Amino acid sequence: MYSQRAKYHLGQVVRHRKHPFRGVVFDVDPTFNNSDEWYEAIPEDSRPSKEQPFYHLLAENDQSFYVAYVSEQNLIADYSGEPVDHPDIPDLFGAFNDGSYELHFHMN
Repeated sequence: MYSQRAKYHLGQVVRHRKHPFRGVVFDVDPTFNNSDEWYEAIPEDSRPSKEQPFYHLLAENDQSFYVAYVSEQNLIADYSGEPVDHPDIPDLFGAFNDGSYELHFHMN
């Protein structure tokens, strides 16, 4: 049985190691849980292992807002202290404090 603890938590602001975007974690998959087509679209020499947490992010870059799906190995914590301006943040999160957003909902 595969077991790993997620490094980042819901509401935390993170950034991509290689690409210029940052986002807020709103969901975590313990291992890869997306389509084979999505995975195979990543160049083979850059494909992350499927056996690690993958994060759903409300993401932003200089041009747009979107939802991203990123492997743990490609994320780093964002310590800028700056909030993310994604328009869907108020639907899921409350106040921004110390690099994280408070959750608007409770997990079971």
